[in-house]
Amino acid sequence: MFAPPRTRERYWLYALLFALTLVTTCMVGAAMQNDFERNVPFELEHSLELWDYFWSHPAALLQGLPYSLTLLLILLAHEFGHYLAAVFHQVDSSLPFFLPSPILGTFGAFIRIRSPIYSRRALFDIGVAGPLAGFLFLLPALAVGIAFSKVIPGIAHEGSRHFGVPALQWLLERAIFPAAASGDIYLHPVARAAWVGMFATAMNLLPIGQLDGGHILYSFFPARHRTVSKALCILMLPLGIFWRAWFFWAIVLWLLGRRHPAIYDATEPGAARRRLGWLALAIFILCFTYQPFADGGL
Repeated sequence: MFAPPRTRERYWLYALLFALTLVTTCMVGAAMQNDFERNVPFELEHSLELWDYFWSHPAALLQGLPYSLTLLLILLAHEFGHYLAAVFHQVDSSLPFFLPSPILGTFGAFIRIRSPIYSRRALFDIGVAGPLAGFLFLLPALAVGIAFSKVIPGIAHEGSRHFGVPALQWLLERAIFPAAASGDIYLHPVARAAWVGMFATAMNLLPIGQLDGGHILYSFFPARHRTVSKALCILMLPLGIFWRAWFFWAIVLWLLGRRHPAIYDATEPGAARRRLGWLALAIFILCFTYQPFADGGL
């Protein structure tokens, strides 16, 4: 029996999307660095206004490299965690597709799984490898970024863009700036890149549909996956009071994301994978915030 031919890779597309995302994250990062140096709150509108300037003065984008490279490294680690786990289990998958964006520089990245996954263990490994790998880079980046941050009374509540404070950020802030409130700490762009990584990690670990958390849930409880996914979509609706986008994600995941391809495998994932599952849950709790952006934010 011959194995089906592998999909021909479009390396030019991977490279183009990565290059575009490098540019957009550098643009946002440079604006963020400029605001940080002037001790004024980061404003997305300000970063968009600078795009004409960056077009005429591309060397100014170098200021955005600390934010850009930190964020791209976290996303690369996350996606290559998935990719290497897929390669290990001989599951055909693409390299990461990066998504450039004027909002925070990127909409994230993803890989495409192009062949069936036949075992719950393989599904778990592919699902959990991304968040774990990303967290290994996210954690030191956040610690270093907070160490380079400033204490400016009330800075977090100025401007139109108010970011939430996940538990992991709060813990590190207490360790590094024990006498300062979170609202008085102006995060360095490196720490803000780690914040975006935490946000992406928490969203991916939601135990719904075919998100990373949904894969982990299905690998342990395939019969309960659909019920849990539907219940969590409903529970997202009240969170829309704090962040309006929860309404959007609840509807999208209800319509498109609550199902999971069936895997007919009675083999249990095992005790070691169960421990990793608990670790993934802990990472989700540390990175999640019910209000990522306050009113006037995204």
